[in-house]
Amino acid sequence: MSAEALPAVAALNQRFLLDFPGEAARELEALPADEAAALLAPHVPRAVVRAWEALAADFARAVLEHLPEALAQRVLAEAEPAASAAVLTQLDPDAREALLSKLDKEVARELRALAEYPRDSAGRLMDARVIPLRAGMPVGEAIERLRAVRRGGFREIYVVDDSGRLAGRVEMQDLALAERDRPLAEIMHGVTAVVRDLDPREEVVEILQREPITVLPVVNQAGRLLGVIRQAKLMAAVEEEASVDMQTMVGASPDERALSLPWFAVRKRLPWLQINLLTAFLAAAVVGVFESTIAQFTALAVLLPVVAGQSGNAGAQALAVTMRGLFLREISVRHWPKMVWKEAATGVVNGLAVAATAGAGVYLWSGQIGLVWVICLAMVLSMVAAGLAGALVPILLHRFGQDPATASSIILTTVTDVVGFFSFLGIATLFAGMLVAG
Repeated sequence: MSAEALPAVAALNQRFLLDFPGEAARELEALPADEAAALLAPHVPRAVVRAWEALAADFARAVLEHLPEALAQRVLAEAEPAASAAVLTQLDPDAREALLSKLDKEVARELRALAEYPRDSAGRLMDARVIPLRAGMPVGEAIERLRAVRRGGFREIYVVDDSGRLAGRVEMQDLALAERDRPLAEIMHGVTAVVRDLDPREEVVEILQREPITVLPVVNQAGRLLGVIRQAKLMAAVEEEASVDMQTMVGASPDERALSLPWFAVRKRLPWLQINLLTAFLAAAVVGVFESTIAQFTALAVLLPVVAGQSGNAGAQALAVTMRGLFLREISVRHWPKMVWKEAATGVVNGLAVAATAGAGVYLWSGQIGLVWVICLAMVLSMVAAGLAGALVPILLHRFGQDPATASSIILTTVTDVVGFFSFLGIATLFAGMLVAG
């Protein structure tokens, strides 16, 4: 090629980068990263940015590392922030900070915020070291690309379209057996499940409960593949979610750990303990209303914890089942009539069975038929009310936009204590003529 033709070729290449960045990216990805960087480096930054944005994130990172330092900084600063952030997430923290420290402070602050995902988000759980391949890439070229990466452990690879959006997946067995000139689009399968980078951890856990998967792809708002959440992280998310639910259900902070400082634990727990104290005074006030009845029939004071304890257990069972249903999306707010009917029926049957046992025990202990009637009726009423509360409290909290795990247990305890005490002592007052004083 003559020297006079070289400027014209360079101009055509630059125009190609500017007008057809997707096609340019496809051609660049067929080369080693250092050669792709060498081809891009002579062109104006605007053309380099256009093509670099269209590259798969892992290849864009490799190209960035081979670009001249000044050009790499301009590319990061002028590219779409989401594209730059996707590449930054693939770097280790020290390398990422070294790059960001050389950028304009405002640009660096924006990219740093985009690269740091919220604590409980899917982006925080993901592994950004993925190798997305384009749907039009031949099998032989895909195999060579994977060999060049020199990283094992792949069971399947993800396929993207020309815009970098997730299109499907290819199992390694299918890739190994397919003809080398066959495009990946012809052997790829659909993606079973996908999660967005800013989706909460609860969404990740829900998908894991619903789908038998070991790897979950993560995409951004535009559908571009950013990374994957692998099985170990998936299981860690499930365990973390379970522990958070157990802690928040009883008023402990999800941020507290076993070795947290005492002051941190006090600050997180004390408000809920104060609320619980107020509800305990409410239950005590109910007992106070019937002070004269308890003073006249002292056997009531002995049996009062029996009714409260049984109703509390019944409510806790209903609460656990309802919380699980909400967590797994088996039920929603519109299912409250079915939940009310189910818990009412369950409470009646369980209440009658427990009342029969309690009544027999009370008769053997006291020999008073009146006291037997009191505890049996109170047991049925309190267990029905406890079941209804265990179902309705988390549903109502969910309906009004609150986390059902946060205060359900405390509210339920208040309801079961108040209803249990009121039903037992109220019925005893009505049946006072059948009770023996003392």
